Amino acid sequence: MDYNFLKVENHDNGITVVAISVPQSLNALNSKVLSELERFIDNLDISVRVLVITGDGPKSFVAGADISEMKDLNEKGGLSFGQLGAMVFRKIEVLDIPVIAAVNGYALGGGCELAMACDIRIASENARFGQPETGLGIIPGFSGTYRLSKLVGQAFAKEIIYTGRTVKSDEALKIGLVNAVVPQEELLNTVMAMAVKITANAPISVKYAKKSINEGYDLSTAGAIALENEYFAKCFNTKDQKEGMDAFLSKRKASFTNE
Repeated sequence: MDYNFLKVENHDNGITVVAISVPQSLNALNSKVLSELERFIDNLDISVRVLVITGDGPKSFVAGADISEMKDLNEKGGLSFGQLGAMVFRKIEVLDIPVIAAVNGYALGGGCELAMACDIRIASENARFGQPETGLGIIPGFSGTYRLSKLVGQAFAKEIIYTGRTVKSDEALKIGLVNAVVPQEELLNTVMAMAVKITANAPISVKYAKKSINEGYDLSTAGAIALENEYFAKCFNTKDQKEGMDAFLSKRKASFTNE
């Protein structure tokens, strides 16, 4: 499938890397880029085990939403644009497979929101995060107020959004916005190594673990525990559970078939 704003690399081990590629705007997101990203997500091959999202080039993951498209929108247009971004990012968040953001350079506004929709965020040392929308007369529109509060707590989220300040990679790690910070030249290798570790485990187990975490997050304690019990039980209907435990007892490497 051909794309105008995405670069896609499919690896033999079930890992796919997609890079947002709009170099003239530091990979900013407009409605065309968002729609293409949605088409890519909707048509992701079932053989993909881990998805890596990054930005094309060393300077920017995604510098934000495209201000040139937003500046003349009215309330109705703003609602449609916000709903499009939120919908695409939600599709990423609820994918059955893990999604890792390899954050290189600027991840501002919509870029920060895209990274937060991923399961795991690995940042290069030159990564810069932020939600600068209040300086533009708007607020985050792609679920940033919700996800940033979930990740770093309301106090940090309010400070970052109210001030519009930029968060450097070391602070992002300290407050829990990213999982790790590595040198720029090691970013993709680090992310790919993590993805390989994930693909070594039972795909159905990883899927159910993601569902249990995501779906249980806003439930009561009792509800979240009950949900985990349900997904735990479902694992015992799979061939991979039998294979995994047989391999452990036989002291051999498991060979999972996603069944």
